Amino acid sequence: MEELTLALIANAHEGDEEARKQLAQKNMGLVFTAARRFLGRGCDYEDLVQIGSIGLLKAIDHFDSTFEVCFSTYAVPVIVGEIRRFLRDDGMIRVSRALKETAAKASCARELLENTTGAEPTLDEISRETGMAPEELVLAMEAARDIESLNQTVYQSDGTPVLLEDRLPDGRDHNEEALNKILLAQLLEQLEPDEQNLIRMRYFDDMTQVQVASRLGMTQVQVSRAEKRILRRMREAAG
Repeated sequence: MEELTLALIANAHEGDEEARKQLAQKNMGLVFTAARRFLGRGCDYEDLVQIGSIGLLKAIDHFDSTFEVCFSTYAVPVIVGEIRRFLRDDGMIRVSRALKETAAKASCARELLENTTGAEPTLDEISRETGMAPEELVLAMEAARDIESLNQTVYQSDGTPVLLEDRLPDGRDHNEEALNKILLAQLLEQLEPDEQNLIRMRYFDDMTQVQVASRLGMTQVQVSRAEKRILRRMREAAG
């Protein structure tokens, strides 16, 4: 199957529009799955599919067999990145001033508590510091943040990370899972070995920041800051 794909790509690069069309049709499943990830962002599903299709065509035009990865592995982040850029550039994600102000206060309180205690604060601690209800804080922090990986930590609960995917409705989509795995695998390959190790311990081995710190000979705060820095780079690399 991959040999056929490579042959079609080679023909498409030589100007064969029929080959390009066949490749697009064969891989539209990737676009449909990626588009579903961004439902509820203020843009119709059909529009998301159209933008994702542009990303797919870009992937076809720029794919190089010397990349030594499957075409789908290369195409997924290109498709997702195209949709992300559209949503950001066109201002489709709108957050009220009140929510932004609440999120800013929560962020300041979180940083203050971390610097004071030397540990990642829990949601309850941020709530007490700001005088705001936990539910209000979660809503503001989630609404104000950029489109992110489902593995991004939303907040800490008793030292245990609560991920964005934990707050989504139940119900598995196997195409969605496959897309996430492909994108995550590619992002991990771009990290340094010690960074990969930290992320694997946190998100694959379900280790707390304290456990990771003990394993790596670091403090919990150092692990927390390193994790944030790595996740930010991964988000930027994802488009």
